[in-house]
Amino acid sequence: MDFYLTALLQGLCFSAIALGIYISMKIFNIPDITTDGSYTLGGVVTAVLLTNHQPTYIILPAVILAGATAGALTGIIHTKLKINALLAGILVMTALYSVNLTILGRSNLPLINLPSLFTIVNVVSDPNQNTFLILAIFVVLITFLIGYLLKTDFGIAMRATGNSESMIRSLGVNTDRMKITGLALANALTALSGYLVAQFQGFADISMGIGIVIVGLGSVIIAETLINWFKLTSVWLSLILVLAGAVIFQLVLAFTLSVGVDPKLLKIITAGFVLVIVSLPRLSLLKSS
Repeated sequence: MDFYLTALLQGLCFSAIALGIYISMKIFNIPDITTDGSYTLGGVVTAVLLTNHQPTYIILPAVILAGATAGALTGIIHTKLKINALLAGILVMTALYSVNLTILGRSNLPLINLPSLFTIVNVVSDPNQNTFLILAIFVVLITFLIGYLLKTDFGIAMRATGNSESMIRSLGVNTDRMKITGLALANALTALSGYLVAQFQGFADISMGIGIVIVGLGSVIIAETLINWFKLTSVWLSLILVLAGAVIFQLVLAFTLSVGVDPKLLKIITAGFVLVIVSLPRLSLLKSS
């Protein structure tokens, strides 16, 4: 049972990264690999500021700003230097490794006995229930803000940039600015996941972001599969399914561990699970044809 409770809490921690990848990959159609670096950046900034006894109202904006800066840099390299988006993301991700190591000052920084978001705010007395409620409130708030943004004129222009860049450019919208803003927003959300996970697990590590993009991508693919099955068009329902995808992804991994699978094989299972989810819609199309 502990496996599934931890998986649920981790799924909520990873909800922000799932929303970030949904914005970059599904709204803008940009394969953004900056994720690995900006997620670690969020955790690193959180850990360093916590060890320096900074309050939450300073740590949270600092994390958002750090992630947004990383994403904006990728967007600038892609749009202004006309470099492939994938390569731009790889370049920034590679540079962020040195940035993260410089900020952290070491490979691993424990946060034991330091106040965190989950100990400062006490909604209920039970620690697990308290963590769940704080994460749930945090995720609902983020989702509401993103959903509201995507419904505004600016958000509609963002979505149109991904759907038909040439059409929205002909209407006078600066698509380069839209892409830079979108990538900044996506990586700010990714950094928020690093912020939550670092406090949840009680440490920040220089390698915590390795392969994390597959977690977000898997969550988004689960959501996309459900969206296609139910033929949904609502932005709000899509965002809710992205959150559900993040939790389902973690629950599947928890199930594999609970049945006795060697933890060393977890990355292979993760990759295989994502491959299966990606393949399902295509296999169903092959059968129907």
